[in-house]
Amino acid sequence: MSRGSSGIVAGLTAAALVAVGVLAFQASANAPASVAAPKPKPTAAATGHAKPKEKPRPAALPAHSGTGKRVVYALADRRVWLVDAAGKAVRTFEVMPSALNPLPGTYQVNTPRQGAPTKGSDGVMIEHVVRFAMVDNVAVGFSAAVDGSMESPDPTLKTGGVRMSREDGDAMWDFALVNTKVVVVP
Repeated sequence: MSRGSSGIVAGLTAAALVAVGVLAFQASANAPASVAAPKPKPTAAATGHAKPKEKPRPAALPAHSGTGKRVVYALADRRVWLVDAAGKAVRTFEVMPSALNPLPGTYQVNTPRQGAPTKGSDGVMIEHVVRFAMVDNVAVGFSAAVDGSMESPDPTLKTGGVRMSREDGDAMWDFALVNTKVVVVP
């Protein structure tokens, strides 16, 4: 065979291998369950005989987040800490940030709090509204949706509701009275 012939044979062989590979892939994708690869055996976790998983430890209270009784709101972590007068975090929980976020700094719970259900700026029924800042003429505050949802806010709406679960909303309501410090950290 000449060099040109061996190149043609090599090319045809490569094309044939690609065609076989494509056909094998298509066949495996359309194979009935009776000839599918065997399923892995259940693990101890799947059968209920595993040790219960430990709950992950909540994030530590951010350094340089103030002193005394305060609410600490970490924007990047999407987390809030309720901190007592001795500086101990008595509760921490995840939140869903509002579409408008206040700049990092120290604020105070202001305006009368609103405990009764009302309609939020996004149209969702909310309760336990604790306002602490203004951004672009929109009040920013913590609240819980009456239906328990914590959906991401519509970024096209100017909303200021930092959402939390109803249980966490109850705790915030009991903790953050008017004039309570709210420290916002990045």
